[in-house]
Amino acid sequence: MSLAKVLDIDGALLHQSLYTWVDVRSESEFARAHIPGSVNIPILNNEERISVGTTYKEKGREMAVGIGLQLVGPRFNALYQSFLLLENTHGKPLLFYCWRGGLRSQIAATLMQWSGRKGFVIQGGYKSFRQWVLETLKLPKSILLLSGSTGSGKTEILHMLREKGLSVLDLEGLASHKGSALGGIGMPAQPRSELFENSIALEWAKFGSTASVFIENESKLIGHCVIPESLWLQMQSAKIIEIQVPKSTRIQRILDEYSHLPLDQLQERTAKLRKRLGGQNEQLAQQALLDGNFTLWVTTLLVYYDKTYAHFYFPRNTPSDSVVWDWEQKENSLLNLLKHKTP
Repeated sequence: MSLAKVLDIDGALLHQSLYTWVDVRSESEFARAHIPGSVNIPILNNEERISVGTTYKEKGREMAVGIGLQLVGPRFNALYQSFLLLENTHGKPLLFYCWRGGLRSQIAATLMQWSGRKGFVIQGGYKSFRQWVLETLKLPKSILLLSGSTGSGKTEILHMLREKGLSVLDLEGLASHKGSALGGIGMPAQPRSELFENSIALEWAKFGSTASVFIENESKLIGHCVIPESLWLQMQSAKIIEIQVPKSTRIQRILDEYSHLPLDQLQERTAKLRKRLGGQNEQLAQQALLDGNFTLWVTTLLVYYDKTYAHFYFPRNTPSDSVVWDWEQKENSLLNLLKHKTP
């Protein structure tokens, strides 16, 4: 009796934590995008996959299967040992997927069957997951947008809300970027937009249909990650809660966050703002960096950031509230914010 079991994507995601997810596609396919949390153990590497694909187009399926088995056969033991090690390390059965739930994932599951272990395969593979992502991102939610000038501490407020058990979608965290010209400094490499979408969808699916979801008010582009269109449209009609923080506090918070970062990176990112700051202000900011006058550097940059915020983020023709936020009394400020959480 076969020990392999095929799971549809909804069932697999419902019990996601019960499995170790294994992406058996090539390295380049995995790098482009994958199901977050999965491990890549390719059945065919990049060059081999191209060779099999070319054979399929020119000579048909039978020849392509033959070429594929010739390439993979000598590595059966190495793959088998990798799968066993992964399963033993995590203590969970392996759930395999390839592009469409075809031969590559079936081969992986068969190798596990040979050892008498269960092999699970996602029906429809990664393609079915992507369809799930696109449908999930269309689900309507009650969104509350946290807005506020640069340095207000919106991301930290989101983290406080999450710690209180409220629904929070941290787009900047998922994008590995803080959403400004300086936002990539000191951050991990950004995911590609498709992987960014995948991560958002997994978070979006966790929120109840009646929950209020807090999201920071962002531009559509966070670094090079694009907010999905379906989510972006919902954000455009969402209620805004503007966080009001004194400029002196904002300056100090920016200093605390950025003044310790490498000078050459600060100079590089400041230079990219030359067109928006104006040549004179950009030179003033660069000289302030060289002089170690970070307060002047921040104050100069805020000429651009505050103008951008006023123009693009607020006001809009949507419901809005304002909350005065005191970082010396942040628990009280949070309670005040929560009074406005009805969309």
